[in-house]
This record gives sequence, structure tokens and C-alpha cells, in this order.
Amino acid sequence: MICVFALDEIDRKLLRELLTNSKRSYRELARALGVSAATVINHVQRLESAGVIKDYSARLDHERLGYELTVVTEIVISKGKLLETDEEIAKIPNVCAVYDITGQTDAMVVAKFKSRNKLSDFTKALLAMPYVERTNTHVVLTTVKEDFRLKDHI
Repeated sequence: MICVFALDEIDRKLLRELLTNSKRSYRELARALGVSAATVINHVQRLESAGVIKDYSARLDHERLGYELTVVTEIVISKGKLLETDEEIAKIPNVCAVYDITGQTDAMVVAKFKSRNKLSDFTKALLAMPYVERTNTHVVLTTVKEDFRLKDHI
């Protein structure tokens, strides 16, 4: 069971600032929040220690890097092998997300590809996995929004 971390107002403001631009210095963040740099450092360290902040990374425009195909794949997995299969799928480099879901399928996978051939190889690799019974792949035609930061909801 996951323990929910209690955020105070400084934590919330700090997280929103970091989600907007995590490259800023502690001093710049302190100025934006109206607190001291020491306060920012303490809050960042506490959020990192608690696992609220897992990592820092850049947001990329995948299409500009040649990943023009995004797919959402539904997967039906043999009973009792869901987590093991999900963990194997998550290791595939093109996979962005793996979710256990409710409904008629067991898992949902989001992945990105540079070509139809790479997508075809991925689909065939999934179907060759020992406990994958079937897949249903949806090709994304238009990405209206793709942003998991949720900065306005913290």
C-alpha cells in the first residue's frame, strides 16, 4: 500500500515551479516562491527522500526525433502471469507506459515508433511472449495532449 505524502503550501508551489522548469537554481526557485534558498533546499531534499520527486528529466518532442507513430495496445494475458508479463513488456525500449487495467483486457501499453516496420516487430514480439494471448493495437492519429506532469492539480 502506498502512503500518501502530505504536501504543505511551499511543497505545492515548489512542485509546480519544478514541473514548469526544473533547470532553475535553488536561488531562482526561492525568488519565485518568496522564501529563502535554504527553505527550497530543505523542501527539495524532503520531497526527494520521500520519493515524491523521483527524477529530473527533459520533455522531448518525440515527433521531431522521428517517432511519428504512437500506439495504444490492449493486451490479454494468461491468468496468474500478469505482473511478470507486464515487467517484461516494460523493458522494451519503445514502451512509454504499461498499465494493469480493468475491463475485457488485462493491460494497456503506450509505445512510440519511427516506422511501421518497428511497430510490426513490436506487435509480433508481444504476440510471441509466452503468456500473451492476444493484442489489439490502436494507432494514434492526432495527439491532442500528452503531458503527465499534472502541475495544475498539485
